[in-house]
Amino acid sequence: MSATPDVYRGAVAALAGGVAVVTTTWRRTTWAMTVSSLTSVSLDPPLLLFCVHGDARLRDALDEAETWTVSVLSADQASVADWLASAGRPAVDQLTRVPHRSATVAAGVRVDGAAAWFECRTQALHPAGDHDVVVGEVLVAERAPGEPGSLVHLDGRLRALR
Repeated sequence: MSATPDVYRGAVAALAGGVAVVTTTWRRTTWAMTVSSLTSVSLDPPLLLFCVHGDARLRDALDEAETWTVSVLSADQASVADWLASAGRPAVDQLTRVPHRSATVAAGVRVDGAAAWFECRTQALHPAGDHDVVVGEVLVAERAPGEPGSLVHLDGRLRALR
């Protein structure tokens, strides 16, 4: 069987991915997007990456915004993930319905109730097919207290892990 886009999509759906929200501030607007491609790259220096579609609004912002913030969603935040992944949501005030607070050193915001947060500076942007790979130097990393669990994307669905 060949690796057509549909065949590939079906096969890669078996790969579970943690769900996070990436935000940055650009042109006095906070831009946000759900991702399931967040990956640790290096411990020394601390680096992580995510992938963004070339047509995404956030991708345009990353050309000028030097820093960005990641909120790793907890097990009970599927509604946040769905909202920030929905097509046609407004560009302005898209975080009105999502409780959040300012990041400490980076652009963007931290989603309240997340399992962890990272504040990053873009180190590299690599074109990769219809997406770009964004590699960031981690400036701040913090894990939430307690056991908030995790949200993962598997077989086209969001699933809570506790």
